[in-house]
Amino acid sequence: MKFTAKQIAQILEGEIEGNPDAEVSRLSKIEEGIIGSLTFLSNPKYNSYLYTTKASITIVNDTFKLDKEVSTTLIRVKDAYKAFSKLLEFYNQVKNNKQGREEPHYISNTASIGKDEYIGAFSYIGENVVIGENVKIYPNSYIGDNVTIGNNCLIFAGVKIYSETEIGNDCTFHSGCIIGSDGFGFTPNEHGEFVKIPQTGNVIIENNVDIGSSSTIDRATLGATILRSGVKLDNQVQIAHNVEIGKNTVIAAQTGVAGSTKVGEGCMIGGQVGIAGHLILGNFLKIQAQSGISKNLKDYDTVQGSPAFGYSDYYKSYVHFKNLPKLVNKVEKIEKEFNAQNLNDE
Repeated sequence: MKFTAKQIAQILEGEIEGNPDAEVSRLSKIEEGIIGSLTFLSNPKYNSYLYTTKASITIVNDTFKLDKEVSTTLIRVKDAYKAFSKLLEFYNQVKNNKQGREEPHYISNTASIGKDEYIGAFSYIGENVVIGENVKIYPNSYIGDNVTIGNNCLIFAGVKIYSETEIGNDCTFHSGCIIGSDGFGFTPNEHGEFVKIPQTGNVIIENNVDIGSSSTIDRATLGATILRSGVKLDNQVQIAHNVEIGKNTVIAAQTGVAGSTKVGEGCMIGGQVGIAGHLILGNFLKIQAQSGISKNLKDYDTVQGSPAFGYSDYYKSYVHFKNLPKLVNKVEKIEKEFNAQNLNDE
């Protein structure tokens, strides 16, 4: 796709300084700009690159003053960083605006699909599925029976959505994620064998939720596993059965939340965090990476460590931990001096 400076300026409501017919077809960093690329400048540390970049078009703040002539066409806007982000969003919308149904695919005759859909090749859509408008389902995806999906959702290649799952509007599911697989429920019998407990619940995902690649959301044993509106999961996150994640909570990669735990809203959870089951975690928490959570947490707690404890206490303790060899040597030296003094006194 090619865009001219004039078209970009119209999208961003900016002013052109240079050639309005300059064309771009790719994005670049300002220091790596080449002919035909679009870049931006917002950080003063990179000002010098504006005079050497080969990018055809550069977005700059409207207050930026040139020290000398530039070869790139400028588009002046109020905030270059926000404008570039807006352009990226627009670019993604254009790029993902596929429509139609590729062959081969399977759609049950009991399924209902809204207008402006895209169904990629080798996709499967089961019985009684209800899909809203402007939903894009990329190749090799599986939508199980009785699933409901709202409007404006993106389901990338290889996503598996099991039966009975309920999904709201404006959600994104990245490649390889699995929604609604069985929760990890087993009980030992009299022979010491583990017998599966049927997982008869479902998964409910509200609006504006983003699920990263290879993440898994298990269905509930009874009731529902719930992700509230605005939740964002990174890649390789595991959400177990009957978990509830509050709205606008973000969770980084390789974190696992065990069964029946309730996580509040507005929380920020770092990578490789392990959260035990049947806990209640408050709102607006900050859990640092690689922490282990084994007890309930209150609103606004900030914790670190395994088992996790107060963030400031953790760092104070860590200072002492690093100094343990010196402290041991000091104690041993004092002990020797004390023992020697006792011998002299005798």
